[in-house]
Amino acid sequence: MSPVESDEEDLTRKQRREQAREQRKAMEEAEAAGALRRKRLIQLGSAVAAVVVVVVVILIATGGSSSSGIPKSKSVQTKTANSVQQLIAGIPQSGNVLGSPTAPVTLQYFGDLECPVCKEFTNEALPSIIAKYVRAGKLKIEYRSLSTATSNAEREGAEPAEIFKTQQAAAYAAGKQNKAWNFIETFYREQGEEDSGYVTEKYLQEIAQQVPRLNLAQWTAARSDPAFASEITADAQAANAQGFTGTPSFLIGKTGGAMNQLTYTNSPGEPAFVEEAVEKLLKA
Repeated sequence: MSPVESDEEDLTRKQRREQAREQRKAMEEAEAAGALRRKRLIQLGSAVAAVVVVVVVILIATGGSSSSGIPKSKSVQTKTANSVQQLIAGIPQSGNVLGSPTAPVTLQYFGDLECPVCKEFTNEALPSIIAKYVRAGKLKIEYRSLSTATSNAEREGAEPAEIFKTQQAAAYAAGKQNKAWNFIETFYREQGEEDSGYVTEKYLQEIAQQVPRLNLAQWTAARSDPAFASEITADAQAANAQGFTGTPSFLIGKTGGAMNQLTYTNSPGEPAFVEEAVEKLLKA
């Protein structure tokens, strides 16, 4: 073999080794990429499974509730009614007022039953206020109506103003049997999706059915009492006189005395702004 032929053969062997090395490297990279894809698919599958579990748990916990707000499960509805009853049982009610008539401090709470911010205040801040001051006879709360969220909702077949009057009058009508606060608290707990038009006659009937020992026939008859329409109008006039444009809005003062505006600085779900005002008035 000539030196030239030997060099060519060495070069060919070197090229084959390089080629084999490149092929091996490509296979290793492909295998690594495949392993990474499999790992990501497993992680994604686990994440999806976790989300499914969470959704199922939420559906079970809410009784499969939809945008209408009312839980489908009767057991969940009963649980809601029991929690409301536990919160306010034994506390005097008269019309739209919760608390002893001789309580030294009065809080006027202007709300719209469809207002999600009112829901935040009612569900998060109000329970501790009721437990600490209303149950102790130091504070009474007057619920008053101010249309905000309802008036902004798009409706089919009915004017928002009429829907607002209908839903608020339904709560006031429960007050004829000293159950207004049961109705109000249940409504806020089972508020539907905002602007979805969930407040129908069926919805109001289902809220009423969850109020313990509410005579539904008497409640239905009372809803048409023109006094409630007048009361809702008077509430709106009182709110306008104070310059209130949103809900929840509040007035507080010594019972029978001058009422002053009370505002929250952080979140309506924190009860401190009410507690501080009540303490100040009790000490005055």
